[in-house]
Amino acid sequence: MADVNFTLVQLRYFVTAAELGSMTAASRELMVAQSAISAAIAQVERELGVQLLIRHHARGLSLTRSGERFLVEAREFLAHAAALAQSARGLAGSLTGELSVGCLTALAPFYLSRLLREFAGRFPGVRVTVIEGEVSAIEAALLDGRCEAALVYATDLALDLDLRLLTQARPHALLPPGHRLADADAVSLADLAGEPMILLDLPRSRDYFRTLYASEPRVRFRTSSFETARSLVAGGHGYSILTQQAATDQTYDGGRVVSVPISDEVPPLDVVLASVRGVRPTARAAAFAETCAAFFSAMPE
Repeated sequence: MADVNFTLVQLRYFVTAAELGSMTAASRELMVAQSAISAAIAQVERELGVQLLIRHHARGLSLTRSGERFLVEAREFLAHAAALAQSARGLAGSLTGELSVGCLTALAPFYLSRLLREFAGRFPGVRVTVIEGEVSAIEAALLDGRCEAALVYATDLALDLDLRLLTQARPHALLPPGHRLADADAVSLADLAGEPMILLDLPRSRDYFRTLYASEPRVRFRTSSFETARSLVAGGHGYSILTQQAATDQTYDGGRVVSVPISDEVPPLDVVLASVRGVRPTARAAAFAETCAAFFSAMPE
């Protein structure tokens, strides 16, 4: 095996410069002379025999293709080095440090605050940052190492991800109070056929909603906002099918909605904790995964 003659410090200099896109910015961030950062990165490049960064005069830095791949590996390596040091100091029972997690925008309002509070109660020494976004953005954040785990729906996710099932979100019909089926114990999709629908039009979720129907629903309005969908239903513009349920039947604009179970055998949406396949989780990420599992198992059906 060939000797590797660069240090964790040099790796940290490379990661910081690559993320900030500037030697000058990295120098300010690390409070280290710019020349020292430049020399450290040059040493890493010499040892690897590849160019990692392209230096643009007065325009900062950009990564080569090799640099992009190495950045992902370097982030993981530094995270594991920190976890190893923490373990060696006997801190396994009182975790400290940084943890970045992702959360799907559609799930964040329902779970994120309570989940973060639960995790902070268990591991107060860990500082959590959150990347919130649509599914493609969360996938990208996982795969390029910007977050270690993410709360998402299991809908056509990247094959490079491992998924841990946390709960299942079962769809329900959302109706205005005056609707003819508002007082029913349950409704079938056939009961709603032909009525105008408010479609929660989010990437990949829209495909899930469409699979529930034998034929194309009659979509009256599309919206990417959960609350806008509720408001339009409350205003009598149509019904909607949703998988998450608000704690109140009142909408932002003062209207009301009625949630009615669906009697059809329809597939639920799996809510999962996603992480990159083949990457050993840090102690902090493992603790977050166990907290998620406990949090969702304690939720009422």
